[in-house]
Amino acid sequence: MALENDTQAPDFELFNQFGERVQLSEFRGKKSVALVFFPLAFSGICSGELCELRDNLSLFVANEVELLGISVDSRHALRAWGEQERYTFDLLADFWPHGAVAKEYGVFLEQKGFANRATFLIDLEGIIRASFITAPGEPRSLEAYRAAIGELQPA
Repeated sequence: MALENDTQAPDFELFNQFGERVQLSEFRGKKSVALVFFPLAFSGICSGELCELRDNLSLFVANEVELLGISVDSRHALRAWGEQERYTFDLLADFWPHGAVAKEYGVFLEQKGFANRATFLIDLEGIIRASFITAPGEPRSLEAYRAAIGELQPA
């Protein structure tokens, strides 16, 4: 079961596609985070989704939200895919232990061996303020991201 809104986001440290360590807690007090779990690099729906995010990166930048993609792929596969698709945001390898972060967030699909399409919007204090998951085979919409980013703004 996926983590619920208004709960503390579990901290983690993973390698990005360039072999650099990225720790979630490093953003605390500095930037909100959009944590975007996706099943597999080079797959059609995942490519379409992340290309749409790439093409609308200004939505995240304007709202001071760090975009982090995360999958069970190796950092080497993520680098090749990121270069092919010209992604300028971090792609994090939840490679080993296999899917450990996806499991912590409750979105790992044991029977498939990868994460579901799940997004968590985490505020400056490290609290999950919005989240959404789509059914298998269904891409997430840009409008869902817009709405979720709106949940990060103070009332």
